[in-house]
Amino acid sequence: MIADPARFVVEQTRLAPVAFVPEIELYQADEATALWHLTEAALDRADLPPPFWAFAWAGGQGLARHVLDHPELVRGRRVLDFASGSGLVAIAAARAGASHVAAVDIDLFAVAAISLNAAANGATIDARQADVIGSAAGDFDVLLAGDVFYDSGFAARLMPWLAALAAAGVTVIAGDPDRTYRPRIAVRDLAVYQVPVHPALEDAAVKRVRVLEVGFCEPLQTGLPEVPGFA
Repeated sequence: MIADPARFVVEQTRLAPVAFVPEIELYQADEATALWHLTEAALDRADLPPPFWAFAWAGGQGLARHVLDHPELVRGRRVLDFASGSGLVAIAAARAGASHVAAVDIDLFAVAAISLNAAANGATIDARQADVIGSAAGDFDVLLAGDVFYDSGFAARLMPWLAALAAAGVTVIAGDPDRTYRPRIAVRDLAVYQVPVHPALEDAAVKRVRVLEVGFCEPLQTGLPEVPGFA
């Protein structure tokens, strides 16, 4: 049993610059499968999610780059980095001048990684283990989400909540490398980047990442045909 997630993160990763966002360093693993199996064995569980926290995923890299290059999106505002993973996007928001940054993830190891990565980059981030889908808007002005549309069930649960937040006045921005279940309507492109990725994680060395602003539309769906001018 792993008694100290932070120590496990440090022992299984190394601090290195992020390929597309070299201003930020993260504790990153060199290989995904071995770390995944090691975590399962140490916790005596075979149902754990992949170690999303140990890598800079394409959607997060693109979104972090966009936030750093367009700090007006978050400057002086309260930011929630949803499904934060490594905390990359949260760190970018803090660097860009957000007044408060919270980073949430359901994985305890991710929370440990976020705290370590924030400290390594001199960023102040409120890292919490929580499932916040369905919670009301109130303590954040901007929601950032990197690479969250990878699973049909998760996207179906997530999108109505994002739509409700947008309708309540929250700015909702996602970074997505053309995942299958990304929204095709009620979104607009803010930017498109060509992002280098870890060869063990993706089917290509470079992924096209769209930075999307999610707006309110009823009904909001995923998996629809391409809509000209949107996705």
